[in-house]
Amino acid sequence: MNKISVLVLMVVLMGFSGKALAQNDKTRTTVTDVVGSSSKTSSDLKKLQTDSLSNWKLSGAVGLNSAFTMLHNWAAGGNNSALFVGAGNIRLIYQKDKFAWETFFDTELGYTYIDKATYAWRKSNDKINFTSKAGYDIGNNFYATLLGSFRSQYAKGYDYPNDNTQNYISNWLSPSYTDISVGIDWKPNDIYSVYLSPAAGRITTALDTALRAKYGVDKDKSVKTEFGAMLKGALNYQWDKLKVVSGLTLFTPYSKTFGNVDVDWDLAVSYQLLGALNVSLGTSLKYYDAVKFDNGDGKVMQRLQFKTLLGLGIGYTF
Repeated sequence: MNKISVLVLMVVLMGFSGKALAQNDKTRTTVTDVVGSSSKTSSDLKKLQTDSLSNWKLSGAVGLNSAFTMLHNWAAGGNNSALFVGAGNIRLIYQKDKFAWETFFDTELGYTYIDKATYAWRKSNDKINFTSKAGYDIGNNFYATLLGSFRSQYAKGYDYPNDNTQNYISNWLSPSYTDISVGIDWKPNDIYSVYLSPAAGRITTALDTALRAKYGVDKDKSVKTEFGAMLKGALNYQWDKLKVVSGLTLFTPYSKTFGNVDVDWDLAVSYQLLGALNVSLGTSLKYYDAVKFDNGDGKVMQRLQFKTLLGLGIGYTF
């Protein structure tokens, strides 16, 4: 092979080598771009997930309280007794741009055991309160809002005028109160809010025929519907291990009884001590214009209802 042929061959080989190196560099650049793009996509996805989660806020308190009385040769008399109450209130908020959605669930169920009593096991606490409202910010912390709420109890309830008598007074959906309304909600912060609705519908149910008259429902119907005005106030405050939750509902129907206000007010205060030890105070006040009963004086009429419970037990606040 002469020198010219060798030179041509070397040039051709160098050309192929350069092309291969260029393709290799291009391949490395493409791989780097793909890896970088993948990392960027993953970062953007994580940021999106974080931003989505930041729109949600969950808070609440759950607990189990109990109390025991044990007597032996006790001159003053009395009965051995035990009290068990489970309670919880949970608040979930979603807020993004001008849209806000808030859901609140407040519940409790408790029983008392009284030794040697004719009716030893007695229900002491029973409550279901559920409220959900969605609103759109129209300025200055005012929201055009659609609200729905439900109140009832889990199990049969009895009144005990004396140790040997029990009177049947409530059951699941007997009664229950369902409210659907539209109005304006003022929420200056996450602690409290005030809601006013001039267009509120209320559905009162009493599935058990034996209880319908007691709760103002016609004997041949299981529901009663009313249309009226509603005012609601809510408080949800937490400082360190102290939590205060309260809700007030006022309703009056557009009827001949307009101005007679139904009242529902609940307050729950809890403080978490060492670990899971929890001290709680709960109160409920109710007044319903259609609910009339005899408290022992022989007069059947509307009466203010009030209940309070101070407990010490295990609980968790979040």
